[in-house]
Amino acid sequence: MNNGSPRLPRESLTEGISIGGELELAIADFAAAVMRNGSDQAIIRELVRLRCAQIHDCRLCGSLRIKDALDQGFDEQLQRQIASYETSNLSPQAVAALRLCDAIIMSPSSADEALRDELRNHFTDHQITGLCLDVMKWSQQKALVSLRMDAAPWGDTTTTLMFNDQGDPVFGKPAYREN
Repeated sequence: MNNGSPRLPRESLTEGISIGGELELAIADFAAAVMRNGSDQAIIRELVRLRCAQIHDCRLCGSLRIKDALDQGFDEQLQRQIASYETSNLSPQAVAALRLCDAIIMSPSSADEALRDELRNHFTDHQITGLCLDVMKWSQQKALVSLRMDAAPWGDTTTTLMFNDQGDPVFGKPAYREN
């Protein structure tokens, strides 16, 4: 469904690059590898993913909630705190992860020794690496967002997102029960 946003027809995309081409396949392989990396910190990863969606203005990503994070207690109260995380009630660990996200996407010069020390107070080096890869993975859609080709096919419903053993996305049911 178009939802009023202009969308490029599939035939206008670059054959061999955009549609099953090497670049698309390489990006998909990278994204799947990041998701296979897994984490016991699903809520932190979900906060980072949704911060990426806010920064990039990705409607598709904004309409999804990762099921593992929902299972660990992620809710819309947490989601609403992302945009103003510096003054929110989010944990210091979550704030550090979101600062890293902002530094990678918007202000690389803010990735200084103070941020490194803050991150190391809350995460292992392996977890920091995973967060960096998460930011890169959730930033791959910028071209689609710029072209306004990022609308969720299910409309305004917030939907669950899971990943299979290969790291490929699996879209599920609505994330929240309607009252």
